[in-house]
Amino acid sequence: MATLTASKTPPAELESGSAALPPIPVLDLGRGGPLALLEAEPARARALLAAGRGHLPGGLARLADRVSAHWLEASGSPYLGEIEAMAARLGAPGTVFLNASYEWACTSAVEPVPGRAGQRLVRTLDWPLAGLGRHLVAARRAAPAGPWIDLTWPGFAGAIQGLAPGRFAAAINQAPMRRHGLGRIPDWALNRVRVWRRPALPPAHLLRRVFETCADYAAARRLLLETPIALPAIFALCGPGPGEACVIEREETAPGTTGTTTGTTTGTAAVIEGPAAAANHWQKVARQDRPRGEDSEGRLALMSRRLGGPEPEGLAEGESGGETGGEAGAFAWLRPPILNPTTRVALVAEPASGALAVRGYEAEGPATQALYLGPGTEPDPPPDPGPDPGPDPGPDPGPDPGPEEAESGRGRA
Repeated sequence: MATLTASKTPPAELESGSAALPPIPVLDLGRGGPLALLEAEPARARALLAAGRGHLPGGLARLADRVSAHWLEASGSPYLGEIEAMAARLGAPGTVFLNASYEWACTSAVEPVPGRAGQRLVRTLDWPLAGLGRHLVAARRAAPAGPWIDLTWPGFAGAIQGLAPGRFAAAINQAPMRRHGLGRIPDWALNRVRVWRRPALPPAHLLRRVFETCADYAAARRLLLETPIALPAIFALCGPGPGEACVIEREETAPGTTGTTTGTTTGTAAVIEGPAAAANHWQKVARQDRPRGEDSEGRLALMSRRLGGPEPEGLAEGESGGETGGEAGAFAWLRPPILNPTTRVALVAEPASGALAVRGYEAEGPATQALYLGPGTEPDPPPDPGPDPGPDPGPDPGPDPGPEEAESGRGRA
Protein backbone atom coordinates (compact mmCIF):
# COMPACT_ATOMS: atom_id res chain seq x y z
CA MET A 1 0.00 0.00 0.00
CA ALA A 2 1.33 3.43 -0.92
CA THR A 3 2.37 5.82 1.80
CA LEU A 4 0.31 8.99 1.43
CA THR A 5 2.20 12.22 1.74
CA ALA A 6 2.09 15.94 1.14
CA SER A 7 4.65 17.40 -1.24
CA LYS A 8 6.44 20.69 -0.79
CA THR A 9 5.09 23.73 -2.62
CA PRO A 10 6.12 23.33 -6.29
CA PRO A 11 8.48 25.98 -7.74
CA ALA A 12 5.90 27.00 -10.33
CA GLU A 13 3.49 27.81 -7.51
CA LEU A 14 6.08 30.18 -6.06
CA GLU A 15 6.59 31.82 -9.43
CA SER A 16 2.87 32.33 -10.01
CA GLY A 17 2.36 33.90 -6.60
CA SER A 18 -0.18 31.29 -5.50
CA ALA A 19 2.11 30.22 -2.65
CA ALA A 20 0.73 33.27 -0.84
CA LEU A 21 -2.56 31.37 -0.58
CA PRO A 22 -3.06 29.14 2.47
CA PRO A 23 -2.23 25.43 2.18
CA ILE A 24 -4.84 22.70 2.53
CA PRO A 25 -4.27 21.07 5.93
CA VAL A 26 -3.31 17.38 5.86
CA LEU A 27 -4.51 15.74 9.08
CA ASP A 28 -3.71 12.17 10.12
CA LEU A 29 -6.85 11.13 12.01
CA GLY A 30 -6.19 7.39 12.25
CA ARG A 31 -9.49 5.90 13.40
CA GLY A 32 -10.56 9.14 15.10
CA GLY A 33 -13.30 10.02 12.60
CA PRO A 34 -15.20 13.29 12.07
CA LEU A 35 -15.28 14.24 15.75
CA ALA A 36 -11.47 14.09 15.88
CA LEU A 37 -11.36 16.33 12.79
CA LEU A 38 -13.70 18.81 14.47
CA GLU A 39 -11.52 18.85 17.58
CA ALA A 40 -8.47 19.58 15.40
CA GLU A 41 -10.12 22.33 13.32
CA PRO A 42 -12.95 23.92 15.36
CA ALA A 43 -12.54 27.39 13.83
CA ARG A 44 -13.10 26.08 10.30
CA ALA A 45 -16.20 24.21 11.43
CA ARG A 46 -17.65 27.27 13.13
CA ALA A 47 -17.03 29.45 10.09
CA LEU A 48 -18.81 26.98 7.80
CA LEU A 49 -21.70 26.57 10.24
CA ALA A 50 -22.19 30.33 10.43
CA ALA A 51 -22.16 30.61 6.62
CA GLY A 52 -24.66 27.77 6.29
CA ARG A 53 -27.00 29.20 8.89
CA GLY A 54 -27.09 32.44 6.96
CA HIS A 55 -29.37 30.59 4.52
CA LEU A 56 -31.90 29.71 7.24
CA PRO A 57 -34.13 32.52 8.55
CA GLY A 58 -34.71 32.92 12.26
CA GLY A 59 -35.25 29.78 14.30
CA LEU A 60 -35.58 27.50 11.29
CA ALA A 61 -32.11 26.06 11.95
CA ARG A 62 -33.33 24.35 15.13
CA LEU A 63 -36.44 23.02 13.40
CA ALA A 64 -34.34 21.81 10.47
CA ASP A 65 -32.00 20.04 12.90
CA ARG A 66 -34.93 18.18 14.52
CA VAL A 67 -36.43 17.11 11.20
CA SER A 68 -33.02 16.04 9.86
CA ALA A 69 -32.19 14.05 13.00
CA HIS A 70 -35.54 12.24 12.81
CA TRP A 71 -34.90 11.34 9.16
CA LEU A 72 -31.31 10.19 9.78
CA GLU A 73 -32.52 7.98 12.64
CA ALA A 74 -35.21 6.46 10.40
CA SER A 75 -32.67 5.94 7.62
CA GLY A 76 -30.56 3.72 9.83
CA SER A 77 -27.49 5.90 9.34
CA PRO A 78 -24.64 4.64 11.52
CA TYR A 79 -23.23 8.18 11.71
CA LEU A 80 -26.09 9.98 13.49
CA GLY A 81 -24.33 9.65 16.86
CA GLU A 82 -21.23 11.34 15.46
CA ILE A 83 -23.33 14.15 13.99
CA GLU A 84 -25.14 14.76 17.28
CA ALA A 85 -21.82 14.75 19.14
CA MET A 86 -20.44 17.37 16.76
CA ALA A 87 -23.61 19.46 17.16
CA ALA A 88 -23.17 19.34 20.95
CA ARG A 89 -19.51 20.28 20.63
CA LEU A 90 -20.29 23.29 18.41
CA GLY A 91 -23.18 24.38 20.63
CA ALA A 92 -25.14 26.07 17.85
CA PRO A 93 -28.03 24.94 15.62
CA GLY A 94 -27.56 23.90 12.01
CA THR A 95 -25.00 21.09 12.27
CA VAL A 96 -27.45 18.21 11.81
CA PHE A 97 -29.30 19.98 8.99
CA LEU A 98 -26.10 20.79 7.07
CA ASN A 99 -25.06 17.13 7.36
CA ALA A 100 -28.35 16.19 5.69
CA SER A 101 -28.12 18.85 2.98
CA TYR A 102 -27.79 17.72 -0.61
CA GLU A 103 -27.78 20.89 -2.70
CA TRP A 104 -24.52 20.79 -4.63
CA ALA A 105 -23.56 19.94 -8.21
CA CYS A 106 -20.46 18.38 -9.74
CA THR A 107 -18.61 17.47 -12.92
CA SER A 108 -16.63 14.22 -12.89
CA ALA A 109 -14.79 11.82 -15.19
CA VAL A 110 -13.13 8.41 -14.84
CA GLU A 111 -10.56 7.34 -17.41
CA PRO A 112 -7.24 5.53 -17.94
CA VAL A 113 -4.07 7.34 -16.88
CA PRO A 114 -2.13 8.08 -20.09
CA GLY A 115 1.31 6.51 -20.04
CA ARG A 116 0.90 4.84 -16.64
CA ALA A 117 -1.02 1.98 -15.10
CA GLY A 118 -4.50 2.36 -13.69
CA GLN A 119 -7.38 4.79 -13.87
CA ARG A 120 -7.95 8.31 -12.57
CA LEU A 121 -10.83 10.39 -11.21
CA VAL A 122 -11.05 14.00 -12.45
CA ARG A 123 -13.58 16.05 -10.55
CA THR A 124 -15.01 19.41 -9.44
CA LEU A 125 -17.55 20.20 -6.75
CA ASP A 126 -19.64 23.38 -6.99
CA TRP A 127 -21.75 24.91 -4.23
CA PRO A 128 -22.64 28.59 -3.55
CA LEU A 129 -21.84 28.23 0.17
CA ALA A 130 -18.85 30.50 0.77
CA GLY A 131 -15.90 28.97 2.60
CA LEU A 132 -16.07 25.40 1.31
CA GLY A 133 -12.95 25.92 -0.80
CA ARG A 134 -11.09 27.96 1.79
CA HIS A 135 -11.79 25.47 4.60
CA LEU A 136 -11.24 22.22 2.69
CA VAL A 137 -9.05 19.66 4.50
CA ALA A 138 -7.42 16.37 3.52
CA ALA A 139 -8.09 13.87 6.32
CA ARG A 140 -5.96 10.72 6.25
CA ARG A 141 -8.16 8.05 7.80
CA ALA A 142 -7.77 4.43 8.85
CA ALA A 143 -10.60 1.95 8.26
CA PRO A 144 -11.15 -1.83 8.31
CA ALA A 145 -10.64 -2.04 4.52
CA GLY A 146 -7.51 0.12 4.54
CA PRO A 147 -6.36 3.78 4.71
CA TRP A 148 -7.99 6.47 2.62
CA ILE A 149 -7.95 10.23 2.14
CA ASP A 150 -11.21 12.05 2.81
CA LEU A 151 -11.41 15.47 1.10
CA THR A 152 -13.90 17.04 3.45
CA TRP A 153 -14.76 19.71 6.02
CA PRO A 154 -14.73 19.81 9.82
CA GLY A 155 -18.24 19.12 11.11
CA PHE A 156 -19.27 16.87 8.19
CA ALA A 157 -19.81 13.14 8.73
CA GLY A 158 -20.43 11.84 5.21
CA ALA A 159 -18.04 11.45 2.29
CA ILE A 160 -18.37 13.37 -0.98
CA GLN A 161 -15.06 12.46 -2.62
CA GLY A 162 -11.95 10.54 -1.65
CA LEU A 163 -9.02 8.33 -2.59
CA ALA A 164 -8.17 4.91 -1.19
CA PRO A 165 -4.70 4.17 -2.65
CA GLY A 166 -4.47 0.70 -4.13
CA ARG A 167 -8.26 0.27 -3.88
CA PHE A 168 -10.27 2.98 -5.68
CA ALA A 169 -11.24 6.65 -5.94
CA ALA A 170 -14.87 7.76 -5.86
CA ALA A 171 -17.11 10.82 -5.76
CA ILE A 172 -20.79 11.78 -5.75
CA ASN A 173 -22.51 14.00 -8.30
CA GLN A 174 -25.95 15.26 -7.38
CA ALA A 175 -28.62 13.73 -9.60
CA PRO A 176 -31.20 15.88 -11.42
CA MET A 177 -34.27 17.08 -9.52
CA ARG A 178 -37.27 14.84 -10.02
CA ARG A 179 -40.08 16.58 -11.90
CA HIS A 180 -43.70 16.30 -10.79
CA GLY A 181 -45.12 18.91 -13.17
CA LEU A 182 -45.78 21.40 -10.36
CA GLY A 183 -43.00 23.92 -11.07
CA ARG A 184 -39.55 24.26 -9.52
CA ILE A 185 -40.44 25.26 -5.96
CA PRO A 186 -43.42 22.86 -5.47
CA ASP A 187 -41.40 20.04 -7.05
CA TRP A 188 -38.52 20.78 -4.66
CA ALA A 189 -40.86 20.78 -1.63
CA LEU A 190 -42.54 17.53 -2.65
CA ASN A 191 -39.17 15.87 -3.20
CA ARG A 192 -38.03 16.90 0.29
CA VAL A 193 -41.18 15.49 1.90
CA ARG A 194 -40.67 12.20 0.11
CA VAL A 195 -37.04 12.05 1.16
CA TRP A 196 -37.99 12.50 4.81
CA ARG A 197 -40.40 9.56 4.50
CA ARG A 198 -37.86 7.25 2.88
CA PRO A 199 -35.88 5.11 5.39
CA ALA A 200 -32.68 4.60 3.41
CA LEU A 201 -29.14 5.94 3.63
CA PRO A 202 -28.16 9.37 2.31
CA PRO A 203 -25.73 8.94 -0.61
CA ALA A 204 -22.89 10.65 1.28
CA HIS A 205 -23.24 8.15 4.15
CA LEU A 206 -23.22 5.27 1.69
CA LEU A 207 -20.01 6.54 0.08
CA ARG A 208 -18.30 6.78 3.46
CA ARG A 209 -19.33 3.17 4.18
CA VAL A 210 -17.83 2.17 0.83
CA PHE A 211 -14.47 3.76 1.66
CA GLU A 212 -14.45 2.17 5.11
CA THR A 213 -15.50 -1.37 4.21
CA CYS A 214 -14.75 -2.17 0.55
CA ALA A 215 -11.44 -3.89 -0.16
CA ASP A 216 -11.38 -3.20 -3.90
CA TYR A 217 -13.12 -1.67 -6.91
CA ALA A 218 -15.43 -4.65 -7.43
CA ALA A 219 -16.71 -4.53 -3.86
CA ALA A 220 -17.20 -0.75 -4.02
CA ARG A 221 -19.11 -1.02 -7.30
CA ARG A 222 -21.37 -3.73 -5.91
CA LEU A 223 -22.21 -1.77 -2.75
CA LEU A 224 -22.92 1.44 -4.69
CA LEU A 225 -25.25 -0.49 -7.00
CA GLU A 226 -27.11 -2.58 -4.45
CA THR A 227 -27.53 -0.47 -1.31
CA PRO A 228 -30.90 1.35 -0.99
CA ILE A 229 -30.48 5.14 -0.95
CA ALA A 230 -32.87 7.89 0.06
CA LEU A 231 -32.13 10.27 -2.82
CA PRO A 232 -31.05 9.87 -6.43
CA ALA A 233 -27.29 10.09 -6.94
CA ILE A 234 -24.59 9.74 -9.57
CA PHE A 235 -21.38 8.01 -8.47
CA ALA A 236 -18.03 8.18 -10.30
CA LEU A 237 -15.76 5.25 -9.42
CA CYS A 238 -12.36 4.04 -10.63
CA GLY A 239 -9.85 1.45 -9.47
CA PRO A 240 -6.18 0.65 -10.07
CA GLY A 241 -6.71 -2.04 -12.70
CA PRO A 242 -7.47 -2.03 -16.43
CA GLY A 243 -11.13 -1.35 -17.16
CA GLU A 244 -11.92 -0.47 -13.55
CA ALA A 245 -13.89 2.71 -14.22
CA CYS A 246 -17.58 3.51 -14.38
CA VAL A 247 -20.30 6.06 -13.73
CA ILE A 248 -23.29 4.72 -11.77
CA GLU A 249 -26.65 6.51 -12.04
CA ARG A 250 -28.89 5.63 -9.11
CA GLU A 251 -32.53 6.48 -8.54
CA GLU A 252 -33.82 6.48 -4.99
CA THR A 253 -34.89 3.02 -3.87
CA ALA A 254 -37.27 1.58 -1.35
CA PRO A 255 -36.11 -0.97 1.25
CA GLY A 256 -35.90 -4.44 -0.25
CA THR A 257 -34.96 -3.30 -3.77
CA THR A 258 -31.49 -3.49 -5.26
CA GLY A 259 -29.57 -2.02 -8.14
CA THR A 260 -28.52 -3.67 -11.36
CA THR A 261 -25.44 -5.38 -12.65
CA THR A 262 -23.24 -3.96 -15.37
CA GLY A 263 -24.63 -2.19 -18.36
CA THR A 264 -28.40 -2.14 -17.96
CA THR A 265 -31.08 0.24 -16.77
CA THR A 266 -33.96 -1.10 -14.67
CA GLY A 267 -35.43 1.98 -13.04
CA THR A 268 -33.15 1.81 -10.01
CA ALA A 269 -29.63 1.92 -11.47
CA ALA A 270 -27.68 2.32 -14.69
CA VAL A 271 -23.98 1.79 -15.35
CA ILE A 272 -21.87 3.67 -17.90
CA GLU A 273 -18.61 1.83 -18.34
CA GLY A 274 -15.47 3.95 -18.41
CA PRO A 275 -13.97 6.01 -19.76
CA ALA A 276 -16.99 8.11 -18.89
CA ALA A 277 -17.99 11.55 -17.63
CA ALA A 278 -20.94 12.83 -15.61
CA ALA A 279 -22.49 16.16 -14.62
CA ASN A 280 -25.93 16.69 -13.07
CA HIS A 281 -28.41 15.17 -15.51
CA TRP A 282 -29.26 11.61 -16.48
CA GLN A 283 -27.50 9.96 -19.41
CA LYS A 284 -28.95 6.43 -19.23
CA VAL A 285 -31.79 6.61 -16.71
CA ALA A 286 -34.93 7.06 -18.80
CA ARG A 287 -36.35 10.13 -17.06
CA GLN A 288 -36.63 13.78 -18.06
CA ASP A 289 -35.76 15.31 -14.70
CA ARG A 290 -34.47 18.84 -14.09
CA PRO A 291 -30.66 19.16 -14.45
CA ARG A 292 -28.82 20.66 -11.49
CA GLY A 293 -26.52 23.62 -11.70
CA GLU A 294 -25.53 25.93 -14.47
CA ASP A 295 -25.13 24.36 -17.91
CA SER A 296 -24.98 20.72 -16.88
CA GLU A 297 -25.02 19.69 -20.56
CA GLY A 298 -22.14 22.05 -21.36
CA ARG A 299 -20.06 20.83 -18.45
CA LEU A 300 -20.60 17.21 -19.46
CA ALA A 301 -19.73 17.98 -23.10
CA LEU A 302 -16.46 19.68 -22.14
CA MET A 303 -15.44 16.92 -19.72
CA SER A 304 -16.36 14.24 -22.28
CA ARG A 305 -14.21 15.88 -24.96
CA ARG A 306 -11.14 15.65 -22.79
CA LEU A 307 -11.61 11.96 -21.85
CA GLY A 308 -8.39 10.11 -22.56
CA GLY A 309 -6.66 13.41 -23.18
CA PRO A 310 -3.09 14.31 -22.27
CA GLU A 311 -1.70 13.65 -18.83
CA PRO A 312 -2.39 16.55 -16.43
CA GLU A 313 1.13 17.93 -16.39
CA GLY A 314 2.84 17.65 -13.04
CA LEU A 315 0.43 15.32 -11.22
CA ALA A 316 3.06 12.68 -10.61
CA GLU A 317 5.86 15.19 -10.07
CA GLY A 318 3.90 17.57 -7.87
CA GLU A 319 4.17 20.59 -10.15
CA SER A 320 1.68 23.09 -11.44
CA GLY A 321 1.86 25.84 -13.99
CA GLY A 322 -0.35 28.38 -12.25
CA GLU A 323 -3.41 29.99 -13.85
CA THR A 324 -4.14 30.95 -17.44
CA GLY A 325 -7.64 31.26 -18.92
CA GLY A 326 -8.57 28.47 -16.57
CA GLU A 327 -5.73 26.58 -14.90
CA ALA A 328 -2.55 24.85 -16.03
CA GLY A 329 -0.40 22.00 -14.81
CA ALA A 330 -2.39 19.37 -12.94
CA PHE A 331 -5.55 21.45 -13.45
CA ALA A 332 -5.21 22.22 -17.16
CA TRP A 333 -8.62 20.61 -17.75
CA LEU A 334 -10.31 23.12 -15.41
CA ARG A 335 -11.97 25.64 -17.74
CA PRO A 336 -15.42 27.25 -18.04
CA PRO A 337 -18.12 26.07 -17.76
CA ILE A 338 -16.58 23.33 -15.55
CA LEU A 339 -14.77 26.15 -13.72
CA ASN A 340 -17.35 28.72 -12.62
CA PRO A 341 -18.03 31.10 -9.70
CA THR A 342 -19.51 28.31 -7.55
CA THR A 343 -16.56 25.90 -7.98
CA ARG A 344 -15.20 25.01 -4.54
CA VAL A 345 -13.02 21.89 -5.10
CA ALA A 346 -11.01 20.52 -8.04
CA LEU A 347 -9.08 17.26 -7.87
CA VAL A 348 -7.34 14.49 -9.81
CA ALA A 349 -6.89 11.13 -8.03
CA GLU A 350 -5.04 7.99 -9.16
CA PRO A 351 -5.69 4.81 -7.12
CA ALA A 352 -2.80 2.81 -8.64
CA SER A 353 -0.05 5.29 -7.75
CA GLY A 354 -1.74 6.96 -4.79
CA ALA A 355 -1.16 10.33 -6.45
CA LEU A 356 -3.63 13.12 -5.68
CA ALA A 357 -3.81 16.79 -6.71
CA VAL A 358 -6.46 18.98 -5.10
CA ARG A 359 -7.19 22.68 -4.73
CA GLY A 360 -9.86 24.79 -3.03
CA TYR A 361 -11.69 27.59 -4.85
CA GLU A 362 -14.04 30.43 -3.96
CA ALA A 363 -16.09 32.75 -6.19
CA GLU A 364 -13.09 35.01 -6.82
CA GLY A 365 -10.78 32.14 -7.88
CA PRO A 366 -8.21 29.85 -6.21
CA ALA A 367 -8.54 29.94 -2.42
CA THR A 368 -5.73 27.52 -1.46
CA GLN A 369 -2.41 26.34 -2.74
CA ALA A 370 -2.55 23.17 -4.81
CA LEU A 371 -1.94 20.15 -2.59
CA TYR A 372 -0.09 17.11 -3.94
CA LEU A 373 -0.17 13.77 -2.13
CA GLY A 374 1.74 10.75 -3.29
CA PRO A 375 4.22 8.00 -2.42
CA GLY A 376 7.67 8.63 -1.05
CA THR A 377 7.58 11.45 1.52
CA GLU A 378 6.19 12.08 4.96
CA PRO A 379 3.09 14.25 5.45
CA ASP A 380 3.43 17.76 6.74
CA PRO A 381 2.47 17.97 10.41
CA PRO A 382 -1.10 19.11 11.14
CA PRO A 383 -1.33 22.87 11.76
CA ASP A 384 -1.85 24.12 15.28
CA PRO A 385 -5.52 25.13 15.34
CA GLY A 386 -4.87 27.60 18.14
CA PRO A 387 -7.36 28.33 20.91
CA ASP A 388 -11.00 27.46 20.36
CA PRO A 389 -12.70 30.78 19.52
CA GLY A 390 -15.56 29.93 21.89
CA PRO A 391 -19.28 30.05 21.19
CA ASP A 392 -20.43 30.43 17.62
CA PRO A 393 -20.90 34.13 16.83
CA GLY A 394 -24.22 33.42 15.12
CA PRO A 395 -25.44 33.17 11.56
CA ASP A 396 -24.11 35.11 8.65
CA PRO A 397 -26.55 38.00 8.08
CA GLY A 398 -26.81 37.21 4.36
CA PRO A 399 -30.25 36.86 2.80
CA ASP A 400 -32.20 33.64 2.79
CA PRO A 401 -32.07 32.29 -0.79
CA GLY A 402 -35.21 30.20 -0.38
CA PRO A 403 -35.79 26.82 -1.96
CA GLU A 404 -35.78 28.17 -5.52
CA GLU A 405 -32.23 29.46 -5.23
CA ALA A 406 -31.13 26.35 -3.35
CA GLU A 407 -32.57 24.13 -6.04
CA SER A 408 -31.08 26.22 -8.85
CA GLY A 409 -28.00 24.08 -8.28
CA ARG A 410 -25.53 26.90 -7.87
CA GLY A 411 -24.10 24.39 -5.52
CA ARG A 412 -23.36 21.29 -7.49
CA ALA A 413 -20.96 18.41 -7.69
